Amino acid sequence: MIRFENVTKRYADGTTAVDDLSFEVGEGELVTLVGPSGCGKTTTMKMVNRLIEPTSGRIFLDGDDISGIDPVQLRRRIGYVIQQVGLFPHKTVLDNTATVPHLLGVRRAKARERAAELLDLVGLDPATFGDRYPEQLSGGQRQRVGVARALAADPPVLLMDEPFGAVDPVVREHLQNEFLRLQQAVRKTVLFVTHDIEEAVRLGDRIAVYGNGRIEQFDTPSTVLGAPATEYVADFVGADRGLKRLSVTPIEVGDLEQPPVVHLDDPLPKDLEGEGARWAVVLDGENNLHGWLSAEHARVGTGTVREQARRMEAWLPVGASLKQAFSTMLQHDAGWIAVIDEKSEGRFLGVLTPARLHEALRRSTAADARDIAREDVELETVASVAGA
Repeated sequence: MIRFENVTKRYADGTTAVDDLSFEVGEGELVTLVGPSGCGKTTTMKMVNRLIEPTSGRIFLDGDDISGIDPVQLRRRIGYVIQQVGLFPHKTVLDNTATVPHLLGVRRAKARERAAELLDLVGLDPATFGDRYPEQLSGGQRQRVGVARALAADPPVLLMDEPFGAVDPVVREHLQNEFLRLQQAVRKTVLFVTHDIEEAVRLGDRIAVYGNGRIEQFDTPSTVLGAPATEYVADFVGADRGLKRLSVTPIEVGDLEQPPVVHLDDPLPKDLEGEGARWAVVLDGENNLHGWLSAEHARVGTGTVREQARRMEAWLPVGASLKQAFSTMLQHDAGWIAVIDEKSEGRFLGVLTPARLHEALRRSTAADARDIAREDVELETVASVAGA
């Protein structure tokens, strides 16, 4: 969808902002451009909508060389979201969102109808917020309106220049979550500029790590964290890149242990402790997760499992990140979490323990480094070393 071919931007004073840049962004892909201030990432983005013209090289949008497209018409094909939003203070939220469709000749009523749909999509009730003015909104709400306005003309491409950088960390995380949800629904091609490696890792399908006007590494978040291409990239992503990698490593079925399982209408098992188990997972009649049962309650209780089963607080769907798993363990002071298949209404798949979480992270790192599947990685353990 977006292709750079040997693009350079050099200013009159001799400063080279971007040096011989070549890369591609696929349709529906979200690519984050990350690096320190002055490295060329914002210049790269602004060349896509011709706010900055390249000195040499070519940029293509959906196969078209953008140098041959009228800049105004080009910009109407591209959504643009910036940190300070840039809403018109004299227009209501609804009219701000309807601006671009109206400029494109869409009737005002139809443009406002589309704007209302988009406000709802970004989590702002148009009945509540549509008639408000930007000054009546919080910073996070204004950012949502900015995203809705960028989507109003249904552009194939979104350019986002540190859109969440001006809000506090709590609101920022919430906006990131909402944007990921939105991207799953609309699947736009997105260039997203940020200086925050954690944001880049969390949002990007791929990351372009910028040095001085050049891309030092262009790869998936897990590869950038697990196998930095250069010392510069390793320094930039930080010594704690292993912890950052937790956020981009999903829980897989192969990571799970299979504990003792009982069902709601089973008689209480009296021999869990004899089998070396301190607890069992409780399932309903369709093998969906219901809760858990301690060996002590099973031993002293009477009747069926249903009477002694406890509510399960620590659980996640398969595919959730290892960071979410670790956070859930800490939040509930749990030694393990249950993992379910949400697509089948909660079917129990197994449990993830701290030891298995660590193994999953090690397998993921080794798999990326060696370009093999996670299940094909053989981990060296204390037992294997001793046996050797």
